[in-house]
Amino acid sequence: MQITTVSDFRKDIKTYLDRVTKNFETLIINRGKDSGIVVMSLQEYNSLMATNHELSSRKNELRLDSAIEKLKNGVTFNKDLIEN
Repeated sequence: MQITTVSDFRKDIKTYLDRVTKNFETLIINRGKDSGIVVMSLQEYNSLMATNHELSSRKNELRLDSAIEKLKNGVTFNKDLIEN
């Protein structure tokens, strides 16, 4: 993650955007006290949205909770028993 100011971003916008897209870096542009902008690659954004969608499904939430509970109780998973 990189942090810069609006002035520095404006001076070298191409370099900052290249870093974000090529290196999958997240850029925070500080705009003053408690204010800022986050810049990320489209691929990173799409990944976050897909994860959010998966986690927002009640069915997936229940499956995740069940798996966590099993791990807490010492149950391990055999890859041959996992449904595809």
